[in-house]
Amino acid sequence: MLDWAPIVIGLLLFILLSPGLVFQIPGNTHHIEFGSFQTNGKAVLVHTLLFFVAFTILILAVGLHIYTG
Repeated sequence: MLDWAPIVIGLLLFILLSPGLVFQIPGNTHHIEFGSFQTNGKAVLVHTLLFFVAFTILILAVGLHIYTG
């Protein structure tokens, strides 16, 4: 059986945590911006750290698994 959890969780987090798509921390003009579709270097770094923390917690600490077959 193949464990699909890392693939599915990674894809969902990548889409949700893309800087400027849903929200951006830090924003270009405010601390938090919603739906700006713009980004900067600091926001990319912050969202990368958020992705890593959320992915690690969901896959390793919680032990989330999605099996098929």
